[in-house]
Amino acid sequence: MSTFLRSFLVVVWFGLAAVLIAGLLLWVSSLLRPSKPGREKMLTYESGVDPVGEGWSQSQVRYYIFALLFVIFDVEAVFIFPWATQLERYGMFGLVEMGIFVSVLLLGLVYAWRKGVLRWV
Repeated sequence: MSTFLRSFLVVVWFGLAAVLIAGLLLWVSSLLRPSKPGREKMLTYESGVDPVGEGWSQSQVRYYIFALLFVIFDVEAVFIFPWATQLERYGMFGLVEMGIFVSVLLLGLVYAWRKGVLRWV
């Protein structure tokens, strides 16, 4: 067996040991904890207020789109940081490539703005 596979096997064994120990501890704690279910304990709790109406409510899609745009631009900012730390190494080619990258991001932001997605209502 190669040293790479042997070291990978060590990782697998440690992963299995971690899963087994976690499962064992959860099982032991389920045996030791007090369990006294009652009607009051089974009620839905919403910030100290008794729940009114149904638990199902439909959310508007614009909130999900807003969150998705935030995640996209947040992740893209992660790509800019390594480039900024190695700017001297990349030279003019890196500057042009990052300019194209930022312009595509800006184009997407302008598109979302024009569509009214960024309006928080």
